[in-house]
This record gives sequence, C-alpha cells and structure tokens, in this order.
Amino acid sequence: MRAAYQTPLEQRDPDISRDLRINQMIRVPQVRVLDEDGSQLGVMPTPQAQAMAQERGLDLVEVAPTAAPPVVKFLDYGQYKYELTKREKEAKRKQRAVEFKEVRLTPKIGIGDFETKVHRAIEFLEDGDRIKVTVRFRGRELTHPEIGRNLLAKFGDAVKDHAVIDRTPALEGKSMFMTLASVHKPKPHEHSNKAGRPDDAEAPVEVDAVDSDEAADAPEETPVVAPTPSAQPAVEAAPAGE
Repeated sequence: MRAAYQTPLEQRDPDISRDLRINQMIRVPQVRVLDEDGSQLGVMPTPQAQAMAQERGLDLVEVAPTAAPPVVKFLDYGQYKYELTKREKEAKRKQRAVEFKEVRLTPKIGIGDFETKVHRAIEFLEDGDRIKVTVRFRGRELTHPEIGRNLLAKFGDAVKDHAVIDRTPALEGKSMFMTLASVHKPKPHEHSNKAGRPDDAEAPVEVDAVDSDEAADAPEETPVVAPTPSAQPAVEAAPAGE
C-alpha cells in the first residue's frame, strides 16, 4: 500500500502509453529504474527491480522500451489505468460532434411560422450544427417547384450571417431541400444533468412544431358516440295481496 497520495500520472508522465509491459512481462536482463517520484535509481538487474517494486507495493512498468537499457518506473498500474480512462471519458464528454438538424417548410407557410423556423435554425447554427431545410409539396403544389426554390432562397438569405449554403436547392420526390453549414464553431455539451437524467443517457429527440397551415390540412378526429341502450317497457308492480 502507498503511504501518500501521488500527483496524477498523466501530469507527470504525459507520454506514457496505455499498453505497457509490466512486472514479469519485462524479460530484458537489466533496466534503468525510476522511482515513483521520477528519481533515478540507476541500472540494475530486472529481477532486483521487480523485487523493489513488490516491496513498495507498486508495479514495475516499462515506460521507455526502446532505450538502452529500457527504462522502467515504479507505478500503481491499476490506479494509472483508472486515471487514464477517467481523463479520456472526461475529454470525450466535453467534445461535441456536429449534428445534422432539419427544418421543414411548406409552400403556404405563414410569415409568423416562417420567422419561427428561421429563429430555430439560427439557434442550431450558433451551436455549430448543419441544417437541412426541406420544403414539402402536397398535391398540385408539386407543379410549381419555383415556389419552393424561392422559399429556400429567402430562408438562406435570412440566415446568411450564420451559415453558408452547402448544397443548393434540389428536388427529390415531393420535397425540395438545401443544406446549410454553420460558420460558428461547435459548442461543447452542457452537462447539467437535468431531471436526474444520467450523463450517458441519450437526449430526447426534438420534434418539429407543426405549421399552422399544416394543422389546418390535418383531418379532424370524429368523436366516437357510445351506443345508447335500447329502451325497455317498464313493468308495473303488482298490487299487494295479488
């Protein structure tokens, strides 16, 4: 057991590899030894260095296998692996991959809904995400693709301070879309762990709000009327004594 806490190994030895030969895996006849504080103990036979590490309750770790002779160090290898894994997870947690968001429009979208979509797109772009802006056609709207093209051009002009057009408008099936690339750097994830959700849990998928004109076209639900029980003739009570 070690008597005192040591400085994190990555701060003292940032170049130490993850996969190292330790203890009995070191088969060279002699090694140059460093103690747990980095002080040189000189060149000695490998069995002697292994015995010294065992007396201190540490591992003998080969940190420079290509040196002549190889350099070894007294380390708590289990603690080293734990701290290395912890640092890698923390670094991964702070990284943020660029996500691909989608904003959906319709040819008959109102001014208010259009501005709401633009505002949402700017929020995505400020986070560094890419955006796919899609115009969905219904019925005879498909015979006027220029409406969708003009709408996408208007959208691109509204977010020009935050994005550049990555792919020009293209018609595919009943939809026309273009992609926008953000001019901002991706922001790191915020890990506030709201509502007790663990950090490793996946965030819920955000669903686009339905435009007012889309809601108008949606079929109304017909209420289901419960069947009325058939009326039955009332039975008169017989007089007492009959």
